[in-house]
Amino acid sequence: MEDKAVHQPHDKLFKTAFGDPANAAAFLRGQIPAGISEAVNWDDLHLEPGSFVDSQFRQSESDLLFSAPLHGRRCLIYLLFEHQRIFDPWISLRLLRYMLRIWEKFRVSHPHVEKLPLIVPVVLAQNAQPWVLPHEFGALFDHPSGVSDEACPLIPNFAFRLIQLAELPFDKIVGTPAGILVLRTLKAEQIEKLLGSEVWDESVIKNALSTFEMVLRYILSQTEIDKTAFASKVAAIQSLEIKDLAMTLAQQFHQEGRQEGRQEGRQEGRQEGRQEGSWIGKIQALEEFLNLPVSSYETLDASPLAELEAIHRRLHADYEVRFKRS
Repeated sequence: MEDKAVHQPHDKLFKTAFGDPANAAAFLRGQIPAGISEAVNWDDLHLEPGSFVDSQFRQSESDLLFSAPLHGRRCLIYLLFEHQRIFDPWISLRLLRYMLRIWEKFRVSHPHVEKLPLIVPVVLAQNAQPWVLPHEFGALFDHPSGVSDEACPLIPNFAFRLIQLAELPFDKIVGTPAGILVLRTLKAEQIEKLLGSEVWDESVIKNALSTFEMVLRYILSQTEIDKTAFASKVAAIQSLEIKDLAMTLAQQFHQEGRQEGRQEGRQEGRQEGRQEGSWIGKIQALEEFLNLPVSSYETLDASPLAELEAIHRRLHADYEVRFKRS
């Protein structure tokens, strides 16, 4: 399956940070069974292309697939990022579908192999409250207890590692500074602590400045963020380098927002002006038809009618000249 554009801000933050094998390795090596982790060559961890999630879940989850040598054999580590807010007890069923797709893709690209690679499935949940669910696929089956021994060989089964940010204290998140900063941010978003000291820890930020820029954009994109509290947080930063970055980015974000607002206002003004047959609507229509730069109308509301009429006459004269020459 081909990877598609990432639109959700949670996904973008997650994939940008953990799509870097160094960040992924620093976090995952302590999250999978110790015997496997010790045997994996983490220095040779590679990100594999593609996404395997169901289309209906692309708004609530994303995934990353890594490969690494394991005692001379290929090992695959599948990291599924869940940021849905509603508990879903069927995660392991989806995992099975995704793992089958990974194996099927592997078979197509390696037609001569005789064995499938090991897949280590890991689920990272951006939840506000802990989920209570079994970590084994076989627990989903309903079979009479009297025939359990006979039924077990008939049931496909695997276990997966479930990492819940709701259960992971901020100071227990490990990895590279970039990975720590992103996971703290994703955890804080769920519990409305994006302006908390855990996210704004300068001892972490100073070693992950490029990631901090991405985190700031993520924070500023949240509509519920108190802009006054954000400004106070920036003013309290001790590091001049970090403060300068935060202030510059906040200003850029503000300018981008103003430009978008102006553009939307102009488009709305054009539509309304044309519908009402106003002078502004006529001027804009001629500008677009003549392929001229669209004027700024931010102060035209205060302009006298005679000025608008003069602008319109000049544009109309240009129109007449062009068509007489053609």
